Amino acid sequence: MALLEVSDLSMTFGGVLAVQNVSFSVEAGVVYSVIGPNGAGKTTLFNLITGIYRPKSGEVRLDGEMVTGRPPHELARKGVARTFQNLQVCMNMTAIENVMLGGHLSVDRNLIKGMLRFPSVRHADAVLRAKSAELMAYVGLGAYLDADASVMPYGALKRLEIARALAARPRILFLDEPAAGFNPMETTEIDGLVRKIADSGITVVLVEHDMKMVMNISDRILVLNYGKKLTEGAAREVRRDPAVIAAYLGKAA
Repeated sequence: MALLEVSDLSMTFGGVLAVQNVSFSVEAGVVYSVIGPNGAGKTTLFNLITGIYRPKSGEVRLDGEMVTGRPPHELARKGVARTFQNLQVCMNMTAIENVMLGGHLSVDRNLIKGMLRFPSVRHADAVLRAKSAELMAYVGLGAYLDADASVMPYGALKRLEIARALAARPRILFLDEPAAGFNPMETTEIDGLVRKIADSGITVVLVEHDMKMVMNISDRILVLNYGKKLTEGAAREVRRDPAVIAAYLGKAA
């Protein structure tokens, strides 16, 4: 059984069909990429799967369980985490505090204990901070532990979002354009990080415009065009598909 199953998913905005009857499945432990021209419906598809939007029709199953339309906080408890195309970082907090936010599911939320700072709460906070520091080192941000997020460079903030998502201990991680705005060296580094995450056992579903990166790290690729599924397959198959070349990659491909 696939970890993620999407069946006939559709979404409209003011009569415009943004996603039209899209179906696919994602096996555990792979890097599964979603590509397509601007406006193809990639981020909308992410938002439907991760509970930001409720679909007009269709189903989403996680490990066989129906999760269609479940809100993000419920999906987080089931092992779903994501980053965003536009940075969603708390700029008034330090880098490590941002990552610690991602670990909220493992924190005792008892109000009285928190207000009185019980020893168990202090211990849990210390454990969470240590784990967050490990995750920052894991994504290459060890030098930014107590830096204010507001003064961190753009590339570091993109990695910070990934570290925060990993703090939720996800089974499946959705990355929306993690290499957007990166130079070639930064893209190569994020390429390695995504592969490392997948090799650790976390399934990665990726939206990305950098085709060299996509073709290099993806186990399977879904191509969208005008909200519809154009094709799906391994990188070598997608690269050679005439419909993909005409709609997206260009004849020079």
